[in-house]
Amino acid sequence: MRSSGPTLLRWLAPVLAGALFMPGLAPLALWPSAILSIACLVYLLHRQSTRSAFFTGWLYGAGFFGTGASWIYVSIHVYGHATPPLAAALTGLFCLGLAVLTGLQASLYVRLADPAGAAPGVLLFAALWVLFEWLRSWLLTGFPWLYAGYVTLDTPAAGWAPLLGVFGQSFLVVALGSGLAALAVSAARQRPAAARRLGLWVIVAVAGLPLGTAEWTEPSGEPISVAIYQPNIPLEKKWSPHHFRPILRQYEIATLSQVGTTDLVLWPESAIPAYRDSVAPYLDRMADAAKRGGTTLVTGIPTRDGEGRYNSIVALGTGSGEYHKQKLVPFGEYVPLEHWLRGLIQFFDLPMSNFTAGPAVPPLLRGGGMSIAAFICYEVVYPDFVWQGARESDLLVTVSNDSWFGRSAGPLQHLQMARFRALETGRSMLRGTNNGVSAIIDHRGTIVETAPQFEEQLVTGEVQPRTGLTPVMVWGSLPLLCICALLVAVAAYRRYR
Repeated sequence: MRSSGPTLLRWLAPVLAGALFMPGLAPLALWPSAILSIACLVYLLHRQSTRSAFFTGWLYGAGFFGTGASWIYVSIHVYGHATPPLAAALTGLFCLGLAVLTGLQASLYVRLADPAGAAPGVLLFAALWVLFEWLRSWLLTGFPWLYAGYVTLDTPAAGWAPLLGVFGQSFLVVALGSGLAALAVSAARQRPAAARRLGLWVIVAVAGLPLGTAEWTEPSGEPISVAIYQPNIPLEKKWSPHHFRPILRQYEIATLSQVGTTDLVLWPESAIPAYRDSVAPYLDRMADAAKRGGTTLVTGIPTRDGEGRYNSIVALGTGSGEYHKQKLVPFGEYVPLEHWLRGLIQFFDLPMSNFTAGPAVPPLLRGGGMSIAAFICYEVVYPDFVWQGARESDLLVTVSNDSWFGRSAGPLQHLQMARFRALETGRSMLRGTNNGVSAIIDHRGTIVETAPQFEEQLVTGEVQPRTGLTPVMVWGSLPLLCICALLVAVAAYRRYR
């Protein structure tokens, strides 16, 4: 009887390799794990056919997204009230659907790689990886999550981020991983050359250390005092009419304790569980108190007009401006195919899941003489969107409600990406959430002050407003994407000439 061992290994090896990537991201941030994961995938693809490469890449994606995006299960089951089997099935379908992209990436790599090559094509694989990350940022509304470049945060390579952005950092990480695979599969006589090429990529990564001391932006005025209120209101209470008045009182007490001594107070996304016009007297009272004390109050709140309903953020007191979220979360803030899905299961009827995307305008507010770039929840994970919106700003603010994902890795991954945006733009960031992780982040992406998850707390401190543009804010991601496309085109020409 034929042993099933090789077949089982063929299935398990790519899945385990994909799962190995996740410890490289938050909360563990063990960056060598991500590099080793990429090396394993390239090693497994070496000498494979196009068809088997798709299968290998798809299984890798199943492990990659199955571990990295598993937090989606929490919102579907706990707050969408889907049964565990249904929640698991929906989460699995989502992850396996995304894995099709890694399957296509792997098969395209094998098709374009030199069939006579003794070692993997490092540049080709890195270019394809970056292009598929970019594709994932907009395809079917986009899922710009789990980028390889995020593993460089808090490493010597982080100094490259203001120049290259997260896509450039992804190229570097993937080049290191594929270079390691090239060394592993090289014949004895070719191993010294492969080692030298890998050593070159290591030198490039370490060169980020001196770059990390460069100042790409400059201080603008004096530091300001800030307070971020993390209310830690359970979702089942937040949307209950019985708790509406106590919630308003809770925010009022916490905020008035800071008025007059703090320049800016930040509340989280949809802090008040009601539309702005329906709580106008309360907000007017809070705005008047803040203005008398010389304080800017910034809060997330639902708004509506004749055109639609919006997930918004407003500045009150000494501040001004209103911004409507442009990048909406599918199923969380709007329901695709709503006519068929709305009411099918409770997950498709979550509170405030019928928002309209706001107009394509810069996400700028005014407060304390500053220009504030404000991003709501998911928006902060879109690199180019943040880079463009932050160009005229002195300070970044992002509000979120990660309560939907409980104690999973999702909120911590979200924080990691917010930190990366601060590093890329050279600006301090205030991150206000309902139950964590709220934080004051400096212009190097370092957390200055933070609150524990699942605790009510005021996070207080100072931030330094800054102006100026980092290189990646000037260039955006287009030049790097063009270089990656050129590398793929050159590989295709060589393969089929």
